[in-house]
Amino acid sequence: MCMPVWFSPDYMTARQRFREAVRRCGWTCESHSIGLAGPHAEDLTIDVGYSSDGDSERTLVVSSGVHGVEGFFGSAVQLAMLEQWAGRKLPIRCVVLHGLNPFGFAWLRRFDENNVDLNRNFLLAGECYEGSPPHYADLDKLLNPQRPPSALEPLLLKVLPAIARHGMPTLRQAIAAGQYEFPQGLFFGGADPSAMHKLLKQHMPRWLKRSQSVMHLDFHTGSGPKGSCKLLIDYPLSPSASTRLTGWFGADSFEATSTEGISQKIRGGFGHWCVSQQWAPEYLFAFAEFGTYGPIRVVAGLRAENQAHHWGLPAAAGLTKR
Repeated sequence: MCMPVWFSPDYMTARQRFREAVRRCGWTCESHSIGLAGPHAEDLTIDVGYSSDGDSERTLVVSSGVHGVEGFFGSAVQLAMLEQWAGRKLPIRCVVLHGLNPFGFAWLRRFDENNVDLNRNFLLAGECYEGSPPHYADLDKLLNPQRPPSALEPLLLKVLPAIARHGMPTLRQAIAAGQYEFPQGLFFGGADPSAMHKLLKQHMPRWLKRSQSVMHLDFHTGSGPKGSCKLLIDYPLSPSASTRLTGWFGADSFEATSTEGISQKIRGGFGHWCVSQQWAPEYLFAFAEFGTYGPIRVVAGLRAENQAHHWGLPAAAGLTKR
């Protein structure tokens, strides 16, 4: 089957297709409004589908759209899965979370309505929404210049002195680890729990009721060689959990966050928070990261989009003027 058939042209279409696919499976479908509107004045919602048959003690969770614009890919994966499962009795319970950042999905942003990177918003109990990694303050003017983006300022040439001074691993960690001091900057983790954060804290215990073993896959695009997939782990992985991941996906399929691989050690990670909630005695979480371009090109794209959103002309950045 041709893969592009699963990709939707916009958030509204993806959401409607998801809802219809959930109903074809005979599952329960819930829609939770975040109280904001999309480009067509549509109510923005986080949508959830879950099965009622199967072994309720074993649960598969599949989520998408934490980074809004990446929801196009995650939604396509979920649609393909649901179409294959329609009319079938599954041996385990399934919970599918669609468009977890509906604002970013609808408005074509990675971030939410408050410019928050939701994968930096899930701080653990006792952690404060403050601070930034070493060197981030020095890089903020480079990462978020207060002017519209221009093709005449290639980021690589501007960042080469910083790479030479700090090294690429240190620089990547400084940029992407998560910061809480520059609200209009990249990888801003927010000032308090986001709408998504609050909604999941409220409803996940109900969706996962009686679960003893959970495997949670959260779909993303960006890091790694183009077209490749790696499962990224942002929390301490026990030997038994590592054994299970190896058995299910293969020995080279996953990577613990570090400064050497394609991922970074981050604050406020979604996976670490989910595991810490203890919704099930065994809770395994992995970011399913599908590669696109190299890190400089990815950051350059994020930088240009962020410039357009905050500092672009009204005609080029309608989001700031709607």
